[in-house]
Amino acid sequence: APAWLRRLCGHLLSERLLRPGGVQAVVRGVLEGTDGGAGTEAAALDWRKCDAVGKILAACPQQCLSLEDYYRQVCPQILDLLHIQDKAAAQQFQRVATTTLLTMAREQPQLAERHLLQPLLAPLRRCSEAAELALEDLAAGAVLVPEAELGSCVEDVLKVYVVGNDSSSLLLGSLQSVLGVVFSLYSFAKQNVSYLRSLCQDILLWFLEKAEREQSLAVLEGLAGLSSHVPTLHPRCQLRVGSEGGAAVVVEETISDCSSDEDEALYQKISSEQCHVESLVELLSHCQKSGLAGDFFIHCLKELTQVAAEDEAAPNPAVEPAGSLLELEQYQARQGRKLLVLQLVAALCESVSDTVFTDIVQVQEFVAAVLHRACAHPARGPGAAAEVQTLAMAMGLVAAVLGGAVQLQSSDFVVLKRLVPLLEELSRTYPEPLTQELASDLRIAICTHGACSPGTVGTAADSVLGRKPGTGAPSPAGVPGRAPSPSSLQHGHGSPSAHGERSKERSTRHEPTASGASPAPCADSPAPAGLQELLLSAYDPQPPSRAAALRRLASLVTQRDPEALRLQEKLLQVFLENVQHEDAFVYLSAIQGVALLSSEYPERILPVLLARYECPAQGTEDAAAAVTRMKLGEVLMRVTRALGDMVFQHREPLIRAFLRGARDPDSALRASSLSNLGELCQHLGFQLGSIIQEVTCCVTAIARTDPEAEVRRAAVHVVVLLLRGLSEKVTEVLRDVLRDLYRLLKHVATAERDGATVLHAQLALEELDTAVRRVLFPPPALEKKIVVLP
Repeated sequence: APAWLRRLCGHLLSERLLRPGGVQAVVRGVLEGTDGGAGTEAAALDWRKCDAVGKILAACPQQCLSLEDYYRQVCPQILDLLHIQDKAAAQQFQRVATTTLLTMAREQPQLAERHLLQPLLAPLRRCSEAAELALEDLAAGAVLVPEAELGSCVEDVLKVYVVGNDSSSLLLGSLQSVLGVVFSLYSFAKQNVSYLRSLCQDILLWFLEKAEREQSLAVLEGLAGLSSHVPTLHPRCQLRVGSEGGAAVVVEETISDCSSDEDEALYQKISSEQCHVESLVELLSHCQKSGLAGDFFIHCLKELTQVAAEDEAAPNPAVEPAGSLLELEQYQARQGRKLLVLQLVAALCESVSDTVFTDIVQVQEFVAAVLHRACAHPARGPGAAAEVQTLAMAMGLVAAVLGGAVQLQSSDFVVLKRLVPLLEELSRTYPEPLTQELASDLRIAICTHGACSPGTVGTAADSVLGRKPGTGAPSPAGVPGRAPSPSSLQHGHGSPSAHGERSKERSTRHEPTASGASPAPCADSPAPAGLQELLLSAYDPQPPSRAAALRRLASLVTQRDPEALRLQEKLLQVFLENVQHEDAFVYLSAIQGVALLSSEYPERILPVLLARYECPAQGTEDAAAAVTRMKLGEVLMRVTRALGDMVFQHREPLIRAFLRGARDPDSALRASSLSNLGELCQHLGFQLGSIIQEVTCCVTAIARTDPEAEVRRAAVHVVVLLLRGLSEKVTEVLRDVLRDLYRLLKHVATAERDGATVLHAQLALEELDTAVRRVLFPPPALEKKIVVLP
C-alpha cells in the first residue's frame, strides 16, 4: 500500500482506538473473517494475526498526549477482552489480551504493573495479609470479594500467566504477592467440590516450575508458614462455599469470650493448619521429577537441625522464674515452629519419600543434613532410637549408592566427597562403636572411588537394596578402565582392609552378642548355602543387615520352605536370641519370626515360649529380663490371634503364665501380663470355663491393692475386654462371678484416685449395663403363628 494510505489508516485506527470501547472495535475489525483457527495453517495464521493486533495495541499512537494517559485509557479495555462471553470469538480475544499484556510488561514494566497487573490481581490482594484495607471497620459477615469476582480473577490469572507462559521477573514477582491467597483457595477447594481447585493448582505449579529454585523454596517455606516471604490470607478473612461452585471471601466474625467459642476457634485453627500441610505435600507430589520436592525435604531437615540447636541453646522461660513475658512468647514461637517442621518432615516422608530424590546431589545434601545433625547433637534421651534409625537409614543410603544402586561417574564422587569431613568427625565423636566403624568405612570407600570397600559397606548396601547378603553388585574387575573389585584390594592394604577383615572374622567366628546370647549356628551345619548365609547375617553387627536377614527367614517360614522347616529349632534359637536385641528393627523382626513359626507348629514351639516367659535366662539383669519377657508376651499374643479358636487347647498354660506374670515385682511386666490376659480372655469367650474364678480373684486383688496406677488400670481393663468378648453371653458365662465383678467396678469408680482407671471402670459398667438390659428387656420380635382350631 502507498505510504499516504498507511499513514491515513494508522491515523483513523488510532483515533478509533482512543474512543470508549475502541479496543474491542479495533480487534473485531482486524480479526473479522477468521474462524478461530480450524486446521493447522489457519491456526498459525490466526495466531499471527492475534500477535500483530497485540503489538499494535501495545504501541502508543502519536495522537496520544502521553504514554501514561494512553495506558490509563486502554488497559481497562484490554482486561475486559478476557471476559468476552461469545464462545466463537472468546479464544481470539483472550490471545490478543494476553499478547498485549505481555508485550506491555516487557516494554513498560512500571506502567504495566500499575495499570494492568494490579487491577488484574486486585480481588486477591484485597483479602491478602498485606492489604491496607481496614477490615476492623467492616461488619462481621460482610462479603469482601464476591464469588463471581474471585472466580473471574483466578481464571484471568490462569489465562495471562499460565497460558501466556512468560516467566519474566515482573510477572513472577507480581504473582508471588498473591500466591498465599491462591494456596489458601486451593486448600479450601480441596476440602469442597469446586472448579477452582484445578485452576489454583495449575497456577501454583507453573510458578514453582518457572521461578528460580531459591525463589521456589522461599515460596514453599512461606506457604508452609515457616516465613513471611508470601503474604497469606488475612486473619480476619474467611473463605465460604459459593452457590455456583466457586468461593467467596467474607469478613470473619470476632470470637466471643465464651470458652466453647474459643475451643471451636482453636479446633478450626488446628484443622486448617493440618489441611494446609496436606495440600502442600500433595502439591509437592507433582514436583518430584523436577527435584523440587527433594530440595524442599532437605531444606526442612536443615531447618529441623537449626531449630533444635536454637531450642537447646535458648533457656526455657517456663521453668525459670526470672523469664519475661517476651521470652516466653519467643519460646512458644520456637516450639510452634519446631512442631510445624516436624509435621512437614513426617508428611513428606509418608507421601513422597519413595521418589523424592532424583540425583546424587540431592542424596548428598540429605545425608549431609542428617550427619550434621548427628555430629552436633548425638542421639540421647527419649528420642534416641529414632535418631539412630534415621542416621542408619542415611548411611545405608550412601552405602547403597556405593554398592551399585546407581551407576556412578567421577563427577558423582566429587559430590560425595563433600561428606568426607562429616563422616570423619562422626567416626571420631559418635558414641556408638558400630556407627563409628561404618562411618570410617564409608569415608574410605568414597575417597578411593569405591576401589576399597570394607565389608560393612557391602552389608549395609545389601540391607538397603534388599539383596541377599554377600551377593553385592557385579564385580567390575573384568571391565576395561574400571578399578579392581573390592575383594582383590582388601588383602593388599593396611588398616582399612584389616578393619574389614576383623569385621568379617567377627561375623564368621560368631562371637556372643552383647546381651549374652549363645553363639550363632556354626558354619559347618547341614543348611544349604543360601539359608546358611541368612543364618550368619542374623548375627551381623549392623542392625539393618540383621533385621533384613530375620525378615527373610520369617518369609521362608511363611512360604513353608522345606529346608527352613527342617531347621525350625535352629530358627527358633536365632529368633529368640535376637528378641533380646536393643534395636527396634531387629527385635520386632525377631518377634514376627517367632510368631510365624509358633503359629505353624504351636505344639512344639509354645511350650518353649511359655517356659522362657515364666523363667527368664540366667545371668541377665532384672530390668533386661522384664523387657525380654514383655517381648515374649507380645509373641504369645500374636500366636493367640493367629490360632483363633484353636487356642482353646492351650488355654490353661497361657492363663497360668500370665497370672504368674501379674505377680512379678516389675510393675511394667505386671501391667503387660494383665493386658495379655485380658486379650486372651476376649478371644476365649465362652470357652473360659471354671478358670474364670482364678482370673476374677487375681483381677480383684490387683485392682484393690496394687500400689502402681498403671497396673490397677490394666486390671480393670481386663474386665472391660472380658465383657466385650462375651457380649450377649455375659450372664451365662459369668453368672458365678458377675456380682463380684460389679462390686469391684463400683468400688473402683468411687474410690480410685487415677482418672484413667476410673474411666476404664465406667466403660466396664456401661458394657455390663448394656448386656444385662439386653437379657432383661429383649427387643420385641414379630412372629407369625398359625393355630389350627379343633
